[in-house]
Amino acid sequence: MNPLLWPVRSSANALGLAWWARVRTRDPDVTYWFGPYVRRSSLERELGSFLDDLRSEEPGAIEHTLLRTRRGEPLTETD
Repeated sequence: MNPLLWPVRSSANALGLAWWARVRTRDPDVTYWFGPYVRRSSLERELGSFLDDLRSEEPGAIEHTLLRTRRGEPLTETD
């Protein structure tokens, strides 16, 4: 993420307009939140490398959903 855009992303997140990816893995059962992004296309472009990192940990399954929402900590949740 470009640090110069952080104020814009932070504002979009506060207003519930930011794009986030909710990524769920099974075995282990963990939910990761990846974002915030102002544009969906930017999130889609960056998400691949995040998913590749998760795949290297060899979870049982990975699924993701793109959402426009407001999100705070924690960004990793164990089920």
